Amino acid sequence: MNNPESKNKIELLLTEEKIMQRVRDLGAQITADYQGRRLHLVGILKGAWVFLADLVRHIDLEVTVDFLGIASYGAGTTSSGQVKITKDLDQSIEGLDVLAVEDILDTGLTFTYLHKMLSARKPKSLKLVALLDKAERRIKPVQADYVGFTIPDLFVVGYGLDYGQKYRQLRDVCVLHPTPEDAGIATAGQ
Repeated sequence: MNNPESKNKIELLLTEEKIMQRVRDLGAQITADYQGRRLHLVGILKGAWVFLADLVRHIDLEVTVDFLGIASYGAGTTSSGQVKITKDLDQSIEGLDVLAVEDILDTGLTFTYLHKMLSARKPKSLKLVALLDKAERRIKPVQADYVGFTIPDLFVVGYGLDYGQKYRQLRDVCVLHPTPEDAGIATAGQ
């Protein structure tokens, strides 16, 4: 599969149909686990907004939604290891059952930072759902409470994930093989 707007080669990893089925299953599991409770979803920008939009429609509970912008990639296809907040929450999470919604759990550095920062705001509970988990890249010993798919150590785009702000609109999750002239244009993403 090639994207006509780029010379980068992309190949299919997860189809839209497979993703949608797993998102439905995650929504059902989360609904069962939080039955009778109000759930506050915190989408981690920018990569998780597509996943969050689909997931929230499959959670049969009273939910509220907020967003937190975090960047850890900088230029390139690997995490810089440094995390910065690009957009803070709009409301307090104190006393709420919070479910952070991430696109991908990679080294664990971002989630470790995120967990510490959100825990300091005194939620009633705090859990993580990640669409993708690259467990073999883990530096910090963390794991998501809910995982869509465990994937190998590949750079992926689509379904909200980007490379240099491109490819977010793809309905599938694809492996990206950047051309040498494009290697290094990536900004925030995974």
